[in-house]
This record gives sequence, C-alpha cells and structure tokens, in this order.
Amino acid sequence: MKKLLAAVLTGTLVASAFSFNVFAEENKTITVAASATPHAEILEQAKVLLEEQGYELEVTVFNDYVQPNLVVESGDFDANYFQHIPYLDSFNEEKGTHLVNAGGIHYEPFGIYPGTKTSLDDIEEGDTIAVPNDTTNEARALLLLQDNGIITLKDGAGLTATVNDIAENPYNVEIVELEAAQVARVAKETAFVVLNGNYALEAGYSVANDSLSYEKSDSEAAKTYVNVIAVKEGNEESEGIKALVDVLKSDEIKDFINETYDGAVIPFEEAE
Repeated sequence: MKKLLAAVLTGTLVASAFSFNVFAEENKTITVAASATPHAEILEQAKVLLEEQGYELEVTVFNDYVQPNLVVESGDFDANYFQHIPYLDSFNEEKGTHLVNAGGIHYEPFGIYPGTKTSLDDIEEGDTIAVPNDTTNEARALLLLQDNGIITLKDGAGLTATVNDIAENPYNVEIVELEAAQVARVAKETAFVVLNGNYALEAGYSVANDSLSYEKSDSEAAKTYVNVIAVKEGNEESEGIKALVDVLKSDEIKDFINETYDGAVIPFEEAE
C-alpha cells in the first residue's frame, strides 16, 4: 500500500512538474501584433536578442489599424507595435478599450509625396491631395499641409483637425480622405499624397530622397507621434513586456534602424 501511495505521489509530482514547465514555457512566449513595415521587421531583429534572455517572440502581421488593438484588448496577443500615442488615446476613447503605452520605440516622419505632380510649387487650383482618414493621422496630414502653405486651419484645431477645420484654402484643393493603407495607391490619380512613414516605406518611397516635405526629427511631432509598444492596462510591468521594450531600445536595434531605413524611421530617445 505504501509503495502504491509513493508511486501515486511520485506520478503526481512528475505531472505537476511537467505542468509547471509547460506553463513556464508558455509564459516565455511573447505574442505581438504588428504592421509589416517597419514594425515587424524591427521585431524580427529583436528575436535573437530575446532568445538570449529565454523568450520566444511570435510576430503576426496585420494590415489595418483596428484589429491589432482589438486582439490585445481581448488578451489574444500580449502587445502590439504599430501606432503612436495620439492614435492609441483616440482608439481607447472611441472603442472603450484599455490599452496603455509600455514604451516608445521609434518615430516615423510624416511626409508629402509626389502624385501626378513632382513639386509643391506646381500646385494649382482644384488639385487633389490624398490623406489618411483616421482621426489623428488626418490631423497630422492637414497640419503638414498647413506648414507648407497649402491650407490654413482654424485656431486651436490641433491634433483633432479635420477637413471641416480648414479656414483658408487658397488653391481650393480637394482633400481625398482614404484608409491609411490605401493612400499610396492613388498616387497616379492625385496631385500629392500624404503618407504615414510605414506606408511610405511599403510603397517604396524614401523620406530623404522622395518626400517633398516632411516632419523634422527635432520637431514636437517626434515626441507626439512616437510609435509605442501597447499592452492592455496592467500588463505594462510584466517581465516579458519589459524585456521586449528593453531589447527594442537597445543599441543593437537602434543601429539596425539607422542603417536600414534611410531616415524614414528614427529611434526614439527619452528626454533626459
């Protein structure tokens, strides 16, 4: 009887140890939803560095700006990497989600790119300009157009500006509002396109060589529109998330970003 009990206890201990090991391995997997460029590419570089710390990084690419937040809110993914803080705040407010910034990683200059015209000096009456249609990115595009004298926005419009906030439109341009991923695809149909950094990269544009105007790296926009690792509130201090953020802010990843993206992606430096 004692031998039987000992065997049962031993089996229980082995099973418990096995279960614990499986649980530990599961906790060492970090799942991240990301945009393809540059986010998923940067995450791929982080995999080896995280492996050295015992973590397995699983990256899934999404082609929109909604699902990556919903899958983190639901708990299906640990984090996402595709958005800046104004968009995150706007999404939380509109969708009732509970996502927070776990760490700022990089900044992507927003730019105006050629469409059917190759110089802003060639703008004419009634030209069309394509911009992203989501709340924060549309405002960012309109502010950049204002900086280049194409339109003037109402005082105080700021980061919530829409086409309804255009106070002066001396060229009577038509602003074409499209889902962010679609803007580059109408370059042959509009005079100019205003693009998020990642979609400019996907379309084969170089900020340094192709943009007609872009936000400068020392601008307030660099701080405002830093791309972050976002997690569900309460998970920002988990060991896996902290390890992920630390690796993405490491010198190795900064070097990769600087050497790969020709100024289209800039590592974010925390203020001292």
